[in-house]
Amino acid sequence: MRFSTPVFTMHRAGTAALIATLVLAAGCSSMSEREQGTAKGAGAGAVAGAILGSVTGGHAGRGAVIGGAVGAVAGNLWSKHMEDKREALARASQGTGVEVARTADNRLKLNVPSDVSFDTGRADIKPQMRPVLDEIGRNLDPNVRVTIVGHTDSTGSDAINEPLSRERAEAVRDYLSTRGLASSRVSVAGRGSHEPVASNDTESGRAANRRVEIFLSEQG
Repeated sequence: MRFSTPVFTMHRAGTAALIATLVLAAGCSSMSEREQGTAKGAGAGAVAGAILGSVTGGHAGRGAVIGGAVGAVAGNLWSKHMEDKREALARASQGTGVEVARTADNRLKLNVPSDVSFDTGRADIKPQMRPVLDEIGRNLDPNVRVTIVGHTDSTGSDAINEPLSRERAEAVRDYLSTRGLASSRVSVAGRGSHEPVASNDTESGRAANRRVEIFLSEQG
């Protein structure tokens, strides 16, 4: 009976484990949270890549390198700080109708509907929105940037809707500035009625389209 293949596979897996241990050791306390996430992701990717390469007849070391690179990217995209902020914002917005989600490109997105954000035709922030905005500015990591996008429904002309949507985004930015968030970390845009999320043929659809979207993203 021959045992060469299983032994060889175990040897490769052991090599992968050693590589992963070395990579994970890099995630020391002297690193930033984002760097630690990169190191941990690389370690996990190295193990998976090496084992996959071994099982499929490839080279364990090469698989570990490839897996480590992929894992490093994945680990770098969503830090514990961002997850903590997502949970805090979900708590702060509970029952308000504000939607808090992680996007496919690893940004934290808040969709703030019109009944929470602004009255029709106005850019004055409603009181219901302030606790959510307060939480955005609280303990925000210096690497995080904020993008605010205002939207309207199709009622009225572009000459009215486009400046109104931008004024709403600017109102959110100005409020965050009063809470200590530097304006240099915030970008704003007004899209008017050009990016609807529902039909403008119904009142409920128009209400859904009157919104402000706030994105938080970590910079490298």
